[in-house]
Amino acid sequence: MFSKILIANRGEIACRVIHTARRLGIRTVAVYSDADRDALHVTLADEAVHIGPAVASESYLSKQKIIAAAQRTGAEAIHPGYGFLSENADFAEALEAAGLVFVGPSPASIRAMGLKDAAKALMERAGVPIVPGYHGDAQEPGFLAEQADGIGFPVLIKARAGGGGKGMRRVDRREDFAASLEAARREAKSAFGDDAVLIEKYLIKPRHIEIQVFGDSYGNAVHLFERDCSLQRRHQKVIEEAPAPGMTEEMRSAMGEAAVRAARAIDYRGAGTVEFIADVSDGLSPDRFFFMEMNTRLQVEHPVTEAIAGVDLVEWQLRVASGEPLPKSQDELAINGWAFEARIYAEDPSRGFLPATGTLAHLRFPEGDVRIDAGVREGDTITPHYDPLIAKLTVHAPDRQSALAKLTRGLEQTQVAGTTTNLDFLIRLSRQPDFAAGHPDTGLIDRDVEALTSARQPDDGALAVAAVAEAGGFAGATGGDPWLSLGPWQLWGEANRPVTLHYDRGQTHCRVTVKGRALFSVALGDRSIPLRLLAGDRKARRIEIDGRQSNVTVFEASNGTTLFMDGQTHHFHRHDPLDGGEEASAGGDRLIAPMPGLVKIIRVREGDVVAKGQALIVMEAMKMELTLTAMRDGIVESLNVGEGDQTSESAVLLSLRPEDAT
Repeated sequence: MFSKILIANRGEIACRVIHTARRLGIRTVAVYSDADRDALHVTLADEAVHIGPAVASESYLSKQKIIAAAQRTGAEAIHPGYGFLSENADFAEALEAAGLVFVGPSPASIRAMGLKDAAKALMERAGVPIVPGYHGDAQEPGFLAEQADGIGFPVLIKARAGGGGKGMRRVDRREDFAASLEAARREAKSAFGDDAVLIEKYLIKPRHIEIQVFGDSYGNAVHLFERDCSLQRRHQKVIEEAPAPGMTEEMRSAMGEAAVRAARAIDYRGAGTVEFIADVSDGLSPDRFFFMEMNTRLQVEHPVTEAIAGVDLVEWQLRVASGEPLPKSQDELAINGWAFEARIYAEDPSRGFLPATGTLAHLRFPEGDVRIDAGVREGDTITPHYDPLIAKLTVHAPDRQSALAKLTRGLEQTQVAGTTTNLDFLIRLSRQPDFAAGHPDTGLIDRDVEALTSARQPDDGALAVAAVAEAGGFAGATGGDPWLSLGPWQLWGEANRPVTLHYDRGQTHCRVTVKGRALFSVALGDRSIPLRLLAGDRKARRIEIDGRQSNVTVFEASNGTTLFMDGQTHHFHRHDPLDGGEEASAGGDRLIAPMPGLVKIIRVREGDVVAKGQALIVMEAMKMELTLTAMRDGIVESLNVGEGDQTSESAVLLSLRPEDAT
């Protein structure tokens, strides 16, 4: 076994590898960019080496800097995690040349599966079923359009390199193909340096089921069962589970054997995932699943496999890379219970899952039998430089129903303030009827997107608590005088204060009146809500509203108050009288940058006439392309940015004037 390893990654996966290495007595070396100098993975490692600026191409993607860091610190092996250089055959080859061990497959295996078109051809020869489509080298747009016609719409345009949903577009109509192809190629070129694509038949009701495989240097290969990753938005996974609901032993055996054949076909060593798409229009069937791709690395969702198989896949990686045989044979592996993983992101589902930034001013995870894989802690900042993952929450229980209930409860107990998150979306998704019944498919989120993502308005109870907090009642209830907390001394009558609460897409005017110590009445229009503060402190309290008790946590910051109550998060912001508001900016004459990013394409010039909804500017932020459209009909009056410019959040990119303005 190694005595010291370097982890060529950051965030959650770097922390994950460090935890296993510590348990095995292996010293760890972290690497970090300027943006990650104080990051959690840097703090947890035994040593850390600075490797460059925030931009990944000059730090986490720099092979030379990472190899130099390993040599400088005496590391024997490098664990690549996932993303960045984890599937880079040239990097694995460079490590071998430098006398370092790559904790992963051989360069030849990575290359065999690195390009999806070549991988599909190889799998077809190995007897693994593949999705109908075009996987050739010819890339002329007109030719690809002809291939799509021949396959039949809908089709999926898919970058042949990389993964994570980038360079991927579903096309339902022939007339949309050219624009979708251009966007997919542009995104693929930016993410992977390769704009070649393949065209596949898009299955109307598919499920994404993948098999975890593992091989060693002695010709042994096993599978560790399946994961269902069908719940996706923008082709990126959201909630994963293992095993797959409805899976029969016959189909599990067929998929497992196909995955092992795939691994053996490329003499695979280490952890890998063979991804299949299953046509479930008539239920799961062993003759209707198709190879999509093989990820030659550890997967983000590996904790659900660890939970049901009772293994530590990172430990297996380190043992196999150090020359040991597989710890278990196929006969020694068995499924125990059910597991779910949910990915908690800094993003806004109500705005098309737009990535978010911000400082994690308040961060609390559930206690007890819930696994949290996080690369951040309270006080850390989500920056625009990297993936906005906050944490992965994994649960395990004897059966699916129990595990799903545990997942929902764990999400409800998670508290994040300081940035927008997808927590409410995840909670709603965990309760979605088709998913709860064990019938997921890759189109489920899109079909139910409005119900899953629409901004939830606070109910009367949340408004009452927020009003008391804003009026200072929580401070008065912790030892001060609630009368003084609500205003100056008065000779007679009950102390009261008007409060206006501002929240997403609305505001509420109310009045808070002190009825006694820790007892208040909140007037909301013609309704009067009694609220009593019970045990607790200024932040976390037991409350009673109209005779019903519950727990509430209130986090107050300079820009507003975040309320965690009944498994929901509500944010109330403080109104700036100098701010013209969203209507005066993004909804009126000015196109506003929704977050920091790079201006990739400008599709208009000053003086152009544009129509509402027309694409104006394409930005890139957090590895994603965002197309910003015209907020109304008009004429481009001023263009404030150029292609290649970096822009800050809320920057005015473009201004319009009415067509009839002089």
